[in-house]
Amino acid sequence: MGVASLVLGILALIIGVFTSGLFGWLGAILAIIGIILGALGRKDSEKKGIATAGLVCSIIGLILCLLLYLACAACIGGLASLS
Repeated sequence: MGVASLVLGILALIIGVFTSGLFGWLGAILAIIGIILGALGRKDSEKKGIATAGLVCSIIGLILCLLLYLACAACIGGLASLS
């Protein structure tokens, strides 16, 4: 579970940095799944390092995806008020 959490966390980070909008939600969903798998991997596994890294990457990816999604929504809302 730790490896899956790490992969999902890295994907969430990549989606959060390089895309926005609809893909931001996809990154957030992947990050939430990565957080769950990372937490379960820390409980069950003897290799807690990979699970911890996946958990951290997933949390940072979630924050990044949601923050950039809100920034895009604010920009679109600001542009809509100008017209």
